[in-house]
Amino acid sequence: MPEGDTVWQAARRLHEALAGQLLIRSDFRVPKYATVDLTGRRVLSTVPRGKHLLTRFEGGLTLHTHLRMEGAWKVYAAGERWRGGPGHQIRVILGTDHRTAVGYRLQVLELLRTTEEERAVGHLGPDLLGPDWDPERALANLRTDPARPLGEALLDQRNLAGIGNIYKSELCFLLGATPWLPVGALPADRAEKLPGLAHRLLEANRDRPVRQTTGLRHQDLFVYGRAPRPCLRCRTPVRVADQGDGSQERPTYWCPTCQTGPAPAPSAPQRWRERHRRTPT
Repeated sequence: MPEGDTVWQAARRLHEALAGQLLIRSDFRVPKYATVDLTGRRVLSTVPRGKHLLTRFEGGLTLHTHLRMEGAWKVYAAGERWRGGPGHQIRVILGTDHRTAVGYRLQVLELLRTTEEERAVGHLGPDLLGPDWDPERALANLRTDPARPLGEALLDQRNLAGIGNIYKSELCFLLGATPWLPVGALPADRAEKLPGLAHRLLEANRDRPVRQTTGLRHQDLFVYGRAPRPCLRCRTPVRVADQGDGSQERPTYWCPTCQTGPAPAPSAPQRWRERHRRTPT
C-alpha cells in the first residue's frame, strides 16, 4: 500500500499536470458516477491528506480517491501510450489539452462537495506531511490506548496520518522496540521522539524516487523486506510475521536482537515465508 510520501508525490504529479486547466475529457468508469461529466470545469488543485487524494474542481466539487493496495494515478502527455494496466482496470480519466490523468484500480473513488471533504477525511489524525502536522497531538492520540501494540497504533490513521507497513517496521526498529510492544511500555524518552522521527523520515523521502531510511549506500531500509538476511547493525537474521486481525496482509519486520519487547513465536508458515519471500535489497 502506498504510504504518505508516495501519496504526496502522486498529488504533486496530478497538481502539476491538471491544476489551472480546463477538462476536455471526463470519463468515470464506475456505475455510481457513470453519467457524471466534468468536461468544461477547471481543475483547481490536488492535495494529499494522509493516504487520501483530494482533486478539487471549480463549481465546488472534489474527487476523493485512495490508492489502497494496488491503485495508481498515471499522467500521460497528449498522444503518449497508456501503460498503467489493461483498460478494464481504469476507474476514471481526466484529460486537458496537454495531459491526461488515468486512475487505475482505485478502490475508493467518490465525488463530493468540496465543503463536505471532512466527511471523507475528517477522521484522520495529524498529517505527517500536511500543514496540520501537530506532534503533540499525534503522541497524545497514540497514548490513548496504552495496551495497544505499537505497530497497530502507528498504522491507525486516526492517530497520525501517513504511516504504512514500511514506515511502521522502520520506525519500530529505530526506536528499538518490537511492533508488538504495548504503546504504554515504550520508554517515555523514546515515545517523545517518535512523532518527530516519523515526520523527519517522511519529509526526507517525499522527493525521493526510492525510499531511504538508513543513510547507507546500497542499503535503503533497515528491516523491511530483509528477512531472513542479517540485521544491518547486529547481523542477527531479520524476522517477519503478519500483525493485526488477519483481515489484511500486514507483513511486519523486526530484529529480535536490536528491538526489545514481545514478538510472535515463529510458526512453520512464517519460517517458510522468511526463506522464500522475494524482496529488494
